Amino acid sequence: MKVTLATHGGLAATANLRLPPKVLDTDTLPENAASELARLVEAAVATGEVDQPGRARDAMSYTISVEDGGRSTVLKQSDAAMTPAFAALLTRLQEHLEQQ
Repeated sequence: MKVTLATHGGLAATANLRLPPKVLDTDTLPENAASELARLVEAAVATGEVDQPGRARDAMSYTISVEDGGRSTVLKQSDAAMTPAFAALLTRLQEHLEQQ
């Protein structure tokens, strides 16, 4: 499974414009970590998106794209409105990406 994280907005929006999305290939992870990430993706997909209550000044928005076995899924949420399942996936994904 290949998971891509793109961030948009926030205080450093202009500095981040030129940064490419970060990509994590779960084949590079230990089996238990890859399984955990797959479970978090499933939970975030099952939960769906929350209704956007409006814009929050300087809020970050996140796009997580998942490619797995020829199937592609895109999840989008922001700091202003984020499900707990998406937050858990985002946190764990960021931890793995920092370790690369």
